[in-house]
Amino acid sequence: MSQLPLLVEPQMMRGKTVLLRADLNVPMQDGDVTDTTRIDRISGGIKALAEHGTKIVVVSHYGRPKGQPNPEMSLAPVAEALAQSLGQPVRFVADIIGEAAAQAKAELNNGDIMMLENLRFAGGEEANDHDFAKALAEGVDAYINDAFSCSHRAHASTEAITAYLPSYAGALMMDELSALDQALGQPRRPVGAIVGGAKVSTKLDVLTNLIAKVDVVIVGGGMANTFLMAEGHNIAASLVEPDMVDTAKAIRQQAAAIGCQLMLPQDGIVATAFAAHAPHRKVQFARDQLAENEMILDAGSDAVAMIKTAIDNCQTLIWNGPMGAFELAPFDQATTELAQHVAKRTAAGEVISVAGGGDTIAALNHADVLDQFSYVSTAGGAFLEWLEGKTLPGVAALMAKS
Repeated sequence: MSQLPLLVEPQMMRGKTVLLRADLNVPMQDGDVTDTTRIDRISGGIKALAEHGTKIVVVSHYGRPKGQPNPEMSLAPVAEALAQSLGQPVRFVADIIGEAAAQAKAELNNGDIMMLENLRFAGGEEANDHDFAKALAEGVDAYINDAFSCSHRAHASTEAITAYLPSYAGALMMDELSALDQALGQPRRPVGAIVGGAKVSTKLDVLTNLIAKVDVVIVGGGMANTFLMAEGHNIAASLVEPDMVDTAKAIRQQAAAIGCQLMLPQDGIVATAFAAHAPHRKVQFARDQLAENEMILDAGSDAVAMIKTAIDNCQTLIWNGPMGAFELAPFDQATTELAQHVAKRTAAGEVISVAGGGDTIAALNHADVLDQFSYVSTAGGAFLEWLEGKTLPGVAALMAKS
């Protein structure tokens, strides 16, 4: 990314009313927010704006109400959780573009914060409807997108809205874009990527994009089984996609032609049951025969040592997906040991580490190193599409205004 969008400067917004797009699609149960991670991460940028006298209108979506009001998907509990995180009141308005919303905007004083109802209660949001976006923009002086995790969708509050207001990236959005630019846009080389997960088919575009941009790709998890099958190894009862074997061969050939090293685990831990503490053994794929009912559940110690050496040669590392069935001990060993190794090298200033994806976050949490990587993206789908090299409409819209 040769250019980043304009970052909002809080002092620029003193006395102005801003529409701030957040991603507050947080876990809730029985009307209570059960995980405030996304709220806490965005609250710093909101607080800085409020302290500089900005009037803030927070907008977000929650769930999939399909364009119709649904009391179970109201953002009222989220407004309360945001107020607690900020340590100041957040007025909730059960309206989006109607008279109540317009009046509440007009009543804001410098430093006040309000939140509108779930954007997806209006069909115009997901339709990227310009009339809806224009109505959202009424009574507002500027737009701030602080929701990278929603920017892979061309919705009214991420794309169309930029046609009607001066538009900026929020602090959290800019942190994300800067970290991603460090990882793939203008990285310190050599660059490595760990790509794990269950299926090649879900990571095909990721692999195709990465082998053209990084120096080494380390394939792990269930998807490595398909590559091992493509090499002629017996993987017995392991999770595999037989119809992706030719694709795996093509990716390997493409990587070799480009000069990107594609690494596979050469040994693994196998068991006859997908269960914690199931009886297991270590096998060398090129030498040992798997029993018909055995499945590969983790990378082996030789693979871990080989991958550590590869990591040690990298100055930048991208991580998406676990190396094995990390939810089940002892098949979490490879993922945990490698995550802790990356964390150690990051702390020593020897590598810039960027990770993202739901399973990845869970795995890094499991290894107790989530806060020890250079940057961990909570963006999910947007992070994956960025790894695939796709244009994110919400980001592109901001860039067009830069």
